[in-house]
Amino acid sequence: MTGIISREALKKIRKDLKEKGKKVVFTNGCFDLIHAGHVDYLTKAKEFGDVLIVAVNSDESIRRIKGKTRPITPLSERGFVLSNLKAVDYVTPFEEDTPFEIIKDLVPDILVKGADWSIENIVGRDTVESNGGEVKTIEFVNNQSTSNIIKIILERFGK
Repeated sequence: MTGIISREALKKIRKDLKEKGKKVVFTNGCFDLIHAGHVDYLTKAKEFGDVLIVAVNSDESIRRIKGKTRPITPLSERGFVLSNLKAVDYVTPFEEDTPFEIIKDLVPDILVKGADWSIENIVGRDTVESNGGEVKTIEFVNNQSTSNIIKIILERFGK
């Protein structure tokens, strides 16, 4: 039940997609509790190209970034859900705290992040732009986040 492919397998797929002239879009994130905001974001990201690759933080990476109580959902389940969304073509994990290495390995045509990131601070921007690609941001349509969902659950069902 993973839906996740290895970075090595994805590097070969990326090479084939490039040879076929397909425009590859890349984004990344934790995608801990997948919600409507995630689906909207991924759907909009896919509209920038032909193929959408989602790099998802490993469980260990999320713990380092967000603390020992996260993730709520393990990588295998996050990968399964993401890989079954209509907009998503490939899901691959990364262990690092940032996606710099995987962006360097894949060199997508379009790098996408949420508009809460300023373009100059987006990890991998230099790699993508120096190879002729573009960096784009997407406005969030609602205030949904995994942190907000956790807060609501605690408020409604906590002690």
